[in-house]
Amino acid sequence: MAPSVSISILIVALWVLYILMHSTTMVIAAGSVAASNSSALELEAKALLESGWWADYSNDTSLNHCELYGIKCNDGGSVIEITRGWYYQGDEISKLNISSFPNLVLLDLSRNWLMGSISVEIGTLSKLTHLDLSHNSLTGKLPPSFGNLTRLVKFDISANSITGSIPKELGNLTNLTYFSVHANQLIGELPLSLANLTRLQVFDISSNLVSGSIPEGLGNLKNLLELRLSGNEFTGAIPSALGLLTNLSILDLSFNKINGCIVPEIGLLKNLLKLDLRENNLTGPIPLSICHLTNLASLSLSMNQINGHIPLEIGNMKNLSHLNINNNKLIGPLPSSLGHLINLISLSLDSNQINGSIPTEIGNMKNLSHLYINNNNIVGPLPSSLGHLINLFSLSLDSNQINGSIPPEIGNMTNLEYLHLNNNSIVGPIPLTIGHLTSLQTLSLSWNQISGSIPVHIFNCSSLYNITFSHNYLTGSIPFLNCSCFPLRWIDLSYNSISGGEIRLSGLRFLDVSYNNFNGSFPNLIGDMELLYYFNLSNNKIVGQVPSIIGQLTRLDTLSLSWNQISGSIPKEISNCTWLSELVLSHNHLTGSIPSQISDLLYLNAIDLSYNTISGEIPFKLGDSQRLKHLDLSCNYLTGNIPDLSASIKEVNFSHNSFHGRIPVGYFNYAPSAFIGNKDLCGDVKGFPPCPSNNRSIVHQIKFFVPLIAFPIFLLLGYFFRSQCRVRKMSSELRESKNGDLFSIWNYDGKIAYEDIIEATEGFDIRYCIGTGGYGSVYKAQLPNGKVVALKKLHRLEAEDPNFDKSFRNEVKILIEIRHRNIVKLHGYCLHKRCMFLVFEYMERGSLFCVLRNNAEAVELDWMKRRLPPPNRLVAHDVFLVAAISFACLRAKPKSRPTMKSVSQEFLCQKKPKMNPLHAVSVWQLRNQETYMVGESETHSESPCFLCVE
Repeated sequence: MAPSVSISILIVALWVLYILMHSTTMVIAAGSVAASNSSALELEAKALLESGWWADYSNDTSLNHCELYGIKCNDGGSVIEITRGWYYQGDEISKLNISSFPNLVLLDLSRNWLMGSISVEIGTLSKLTHLDLSHNSLTGKLPPSFGNLTRLVKFDISANSITGSIPKELGNLTNLTYFSVHANQLIGELPLSLANLTRLQVFDISSNLVSGSIPEGLGNLKNLLELRLSGNEFTGAIPSALGLLTNLSILDLSFNKINGCIVPEIGLLKNLLKLDLRENNLTGPIPLSICHLTNLASLSLSMNQINGHIPLEIGNMKNLSHLNINNNKLIGPLPSSLGHLINLISLSLDSNQINGSIPTEIGNMKNLSHLYINNNNIVGPLPSSLGHLINLFSLSLDSNQINGSIPPEIGNMTNLEYLHLNNNSIVGPIPLTIGHLTSLQTLSLSWNQISGSIPVHIFNCSSLYNITFSHNYLTGSIPFLNCSCFPLRWIDLSYNSISGGEIRLSGLRFLDVSYNNFNGSFPNLIGDMELLYYFNLSNNKIVGQVPSIIGQLTRLDTLSLSWNQISGSIPKEISNCTWLSELVLSHNHLTGSIPSQISDLLYLNAIDLSYNTISGEIPFKLGDSQRLKHLDLSCNYLTGNIPDLSASIKEVNFSHNSFHGRIPVGYFNYAPSAFIGNKDLCGDVKGFPPCPSNNRSIVHQIKFFVPLIAFPIFLLLGYFFRSQCRVRKMSSELRESKNGDLFSIWNYDGKIAYEDIIEATEGFDIRYCIGTGGYGSVYKAQLPNGKVVALKKLHRLEAEDPNFDKSFRNEVKILIEIRHRNIVKLHGYCLHKRCMFLVFEYMERGSLFCVLRNNAEAVELDWMKRRLPPPNRLVAHDVFLVAAISFACLRAKPKSRPTMKSVSQEFLCQKKPKMNPLHAVSVWQLRNQETYMVGESETHSESPCFLCVE
């Protein structure tokens, strides 16, 4: 008994000892775990505070890190969520030690302007389900270690600067439902492994540089709701496998280089709400299957090469709110079924080849706010049903062939802000109902055949900002009122027949009334428009002086007053227009000198003062202008030296003035035509004599040589007085010959006639110049015998060309032999390497242009005198012949133009060309006559007269 008790006691003791020892071990292990957990939590807290992103709490040692803003911990105190979005931290992402958070489930650092590359350690966060680093400034490549985040549901790194390709390891993220790398700089092809992400609902790689073809494997992603591949460099065709994505609501393949046709399988995507295929290289017609997408709200096929007709079945897509098929190659008429799209808000069919008329059914789309059918071949009148579109905001029908008048129903579109009908064939007046469009901001009717006057009702359009009526047949005067509060900023009435009116709009910026019939003096009200930066009054009948108040337009950039009858001097106040860059005052009657203050205009780019009567010298300081590129001072009375202008100038014209002295070195590369008509110029420009050496050198030579030649001079004086009597005798004989008949110029050497001409024109002074052409200038000269002749003096550039000598002689010979009513009689010529001119019979009445340019002569030549009876066949032949030759002389290549010899042969030819009746001959026929061959050696095989019209 005792031994058994002892054994039992021993067993109990051993058991107790075991329990005590195990308990001790457990206590020690628990303490060790607790210590380890405490250390990990301390590391997490340290990582958060040391990042500096929670700087407000860095000094609070008692604060639990789980209480920091945007931090969420589990029950054990470990961080599982970091949400730090929209803080605009602007710091390095590496400042947060990501590896310190092994239990992290959600990381959101979006919109913090974080910089640097993405940490590889993120790939160790095996519990991560949501990663959002979007809208930062992150760089570098995507780490392949992201493939370890197999629990990831959302992956968003959009709107950064990530480079490189998409790692194929991302195909391991099979739990992903949201994947966006939008707006980065990713390159390369899409890895095929992405086809494994079968749970994806959103796949967005738009706005990158991804290339290659779209993988067929994307058809496996049958849970996709949004597929966005736009703004990349995808090529090849649209894969038909995309038709398997029947849950898709958004398909965006726009802004790529995809080619081929639109696959009909697209029509299987019955849940599609948005289809965007714009700006690719798609061809072929619109497939009928697209019209099965009855849930579609937005369809954009613009900027492709799609051809064919718009399907009639498009009217089945009654949920469409936006339809954009612009900039393609569509043909055929607009289907009337468009009228079924009653929910349509925007319809853009511009820049195609659509023809036919606008269907009246278009008026059924009463929700329409934007309608663009411009740049097509639309014909017919505007339908009155357009007036039903009372919600229309913008209407553009520019560049079609629309005719008829503007329907008055257009006044019903009271919400209209932009109306563009430019470049059509619209006729009739502007309807008075235009005044009902009180919301209208832009009214553009240019390049039509609109007539009548501008209706005063236009002032009811109290929001009007832009009026463009150019290139029409508008008459009457401008009815604009004096209202500083009127918002008009832009007025273009150019190329009409408007005769007057006053404009008092202080807010106006742009005013173009060129090519009209404005007459009278310069409008004084211009001074009120202090914000004006463009003013064009050219090609009118303005008289009087430019008022000094022009200087009040201190913001003026362009001032064009050319082709008027403005007189007086250029006002010095123009220098107050400190922003002026273009000054055009040519073809007027301006006098006086160029104001020196014009040199203060630092932004002047172009100056054209040609064809006036401006005198004096060019302001010296004008040469300092660094922005001046174009300067035309031709056909004036300017004197003095030509200044050496800035090297920035590209084009100059100083011709037909009275400049003298040396042509500056900086102009040696310009054509001689820029200086002709200035007889006292010299320099190293072709056609002008070299300049004499400087005065100091001349004086030095005189001092040296005078003593040497003094003695021979005294010897010659005796001989001179002895010969004086003989010279006087010869002089009287020469004077008798000098007053002889010029028409006998062929009977003697021409020296006396040459002297007559030089004396009569005072050395071809510009005052006797009555016209200038490409090869020479024409002068009027009255000889000592009282006869008046016309002198065509060739430019020196031609006179010094040795190859021109033979051609000149041949043409003179032909002209001498010709006796034709259409050719002015040639009396004689002078041929010398320094001077060539032809002497013609002077036509007293001048040219038709000169007659019409003069008001008095133009009135005398009234319409009754201008109207001719229908020509007989002989006269018609002559008219046709002269017109055809004239067009031949205008050919672009000089060698293809007819010579004077060939022209004379045509006039002398007895064989008349075959031609249609004169009224049936077109300009095209005149311009395309095979009349003349290149050079005189190439002649017709049958006859020198080979003008023919079939």
